[in-house]
Amino acid sequence: MFKNRRIAAWIAGVFLVVMVAGCKSRFEKLRASNNIAQKYQEALKYYNKKKYSKALILFDDLAQRYRGQAEAEDLYYYGAYTNYHLRDYTSARFYFKQFTDTYPNSARAEECRYMGAYCYYLESPKVGLDQEYTYRAIEALQLFINLYPDGERAQEAAGLIDDLRDKLETKAFNNAKLYLDMGLQDDYRAAVIAFDNVLSEFPDTKYAEEMEFLSVKAQYLYAEQSHPRRQEERYGKALDLYANFVADYPESRFRKEADQLKLDAEKGVEQAQKYTAQVAAATTNAQPKETVEATETTN
Repeated sequence: MFKNRRIAAWIAGVFLVVMVAGCKSRFEKLRASNNIAQKYQEALKYYNKKKYSKALILFDDLAQRYRGQAEAEDLYYYGAYTNYHLRDYTSARFYFKQFTDTYPNSARAEECRYMGAYCYYLESPKVGLDQEYTYRAIEALQLFINLYPDGERAQEAAGLIDDLRDKLETKAFNNAKLYLDMGLQDDYRAAVIAFDNVLSEFPDTKYAEEMEFLSVKAQYLYAEQSHPRRQEERYGKALDLYANFVADYPESRFRKEADQLKLDAEKGVEQAQKYTAQVAAATTNAQPKETVEATETTN
């Protein structure tokens, strides 16, 4: 009985190998066939059955055969979508662009223009990585909106641009915040500049409140680590930033910490003024009597 089971398993294995080889053989025969009409129909069947790898092989072969003929438009279209479904967005984007360049008056031109821009959107990387493709996606989507402002996909394209801009805002905010986290005097100054640049580039950013507060904090820390003769001016800048912050966000969740920074900055100004006065007095006392009298006469 055990022997019979082994024989049955062996026969089943051989049958499976023969079936797989037969399927492969049929596809290879179809690929090599000169019957392009049949090949075209089979390519569509593979596509509709979501067997995109085999469909792509046939579509690429047929594109050469039908070059310059009416069927080529469909082949460009299906070829682009086949790459898209295979998640080869770079190739898909190329085919969608090729379609719109070759058939600008096609009823599918708007759709393919959108899909080409959407492929850029899908290639946009995570926030921490280089955002070149994010900028390219925004540019492509904006071009689509400009070309089809009343199109059915214009609103969707605008929503995608908002998503991409949000990613750029987040990256810019994180980069600016990184200067603050590094904790060196020059980094605090760089943080203030970086926060200001982000607010200028993205005036409606969702991080505006936090960035205005962090600007106060960074400027205060910059002043705190400065030489005493520079502190009065730099603490004064922190107080100016604080005044702007509370004017814009009087009920801010950062208000309590900001108020403490204000008090500390005011104390810093007082101490800096005392230091300046002491230095001035020491300088005056160190001068020869004749120099002091001459200085008093001139002033």
